[in-house]
Amino acid sequence: MTLTKKAEATRQHILDTGHQLVLRKGFAALGLLEILKSCNVPKGSFYHYFPSKQAFGCALLQQYVDGYGHKVDRLLAPDGTGYERLMRYWDAWISAPGDASCGWAEECLVVKLAAEVADLSEEMRQVLHTGVQGLLAKLGALIDAARSDGSLPAGPPSLVLARVIYQMWLGAALLAKLSQDKSSLVQARAATLHLLTCEAAPTVSPPPLR
Repeated sequence: MTLTKKAEATRQHILDTGHQLVLRKGFAALGLLEILKSCNVPKGSFYHYFPSKQAFGCALLQQYVDGYGHKVDRLLAPDGTGYERLMRYWDAWISAPGDASCGWAEECLVVKLAAEVADLSEEMRQVLHTGVQGLLAKLGALIDAARSDGSLPAGPPSLVLARVIYQMWLGAALLAKLSQDKSSLVQARAATLHLLTCEAAPTVSPPPLR
């Protein structure tokens, strides 16, 4: 669908406003009338841009995934060893660059919506899942780069390690929301350092089942 500049601006306004509402209330609890009122657009205008609330949710998540990917690329682009660049990303979860009071974890839609959309919408789940897989691939490649430049030792397969660390940070972000403090994120950072710098342990076969 080709939109005029004014129409594109209206669509973007709906998405940006909806993003903030979803961060506060989640997706299922957010009614269409609340979106319309907050955006100050009539129902007909909404359906001109989004055929359904689910389509709006998919567009919202795709915009978030794309924007997050660009943000990560900008953060990791400056010079530094692979290790320094990798830790720059995790540090941003605690304290965003240029804003010490707010970290990326506080505005993460994966933290906010993953469990909800997995049960609510297959299309929305797939958008979020694809975005996460792309992020994990970037983190795995960064671990490989750090091992190549000598800033990290050899260890488990990079993609497996990236997934384990990411899972830990998602849990830490949820606990940070519950406790309203960042101690769980600080602890996740310490655990991340340990996981990244430990040499791979010998593989031990599990005992046979009896």
